[in-house]
Amino acid sequence: MHKFSQEQLIQYVYEECSPILKLAIEKAIAEDAELREEVKAFQITLKELNKIKLQSPSNKTVEAILKYARDSQKKKDEE
Repeated sequence: MHKFSQEQLIQYVYEECSPILKLAIEKAIAEDAELREEVKAFQITLKELNKIKLQSPSNKTVEAILKYARDSQKKKDEE
């Protein structure tokens, strides 16, 4: 069995890995049914995540975050 981290497999699924890693994973997938199923599960998860409609945070939430950031910076400047 080949050992790839979840991070490497996710990079593969998102098509963000190096060409060398991509070839290694594809070779391993061809030889390892368990790895093939793990990658397939990540691919299904990605497909489902892409179906979710994201909503922007409310203006109140954005303002609260900005206020917190300003206050935090002000405290650092005072130190």
